[in-house]
Amino acid sequence: MADIVTIPQNIFYIIISVIVVVAVIVVAIQWRKVRETQNKIVLIDKEIELRKLALVERDLEAKRIRETVVALPKEQQQKLSNIKEETAKLMHKIGYLHSEISERVTLLEAKTEFTKLQELLREVEDKEKEVGEKIQKSGDSK
Repeated sequence: MADIVTIPQNIFYIIISVIVVVAVIVVAIQWRKVRETQNKIVLIDKEIELRKLALVERDLEAKRIRETVVALPKEQQQKLSNIKEETAKLMHKIGYLHSEISERVTLLEAKTEFTKLQELLREVEDKEKEVGEKIQKSGDSK
């Protein structure tokens, strides 16, 4: 027959109590982590609410500023309208000058390309003459 190993009853209770203590420690650690996470979530939620309130306050302030029109004296209003008019004229003139510059740059590029092509054409014609002369010489020598 097989020998059955017997554990004294006190050692059995000690092993069971150690297992229970370890399980209680693990549960306590996990419970603590869960509580910390819940607290973090609550803090983040409150922070989000505060940011929303800050955004709403900024929007209201911006709206108040837009609605509050500062009345300028007639002289300053006239100066402001003159400045706006002059700025518009300058912007128009700048646009015109920019288009003129673009056209001239395009024209210069075309002229440069044309001169390069003419030079290449001369080189090709010179090569054709050389080849024609070589063909005539070889034809004459036969």
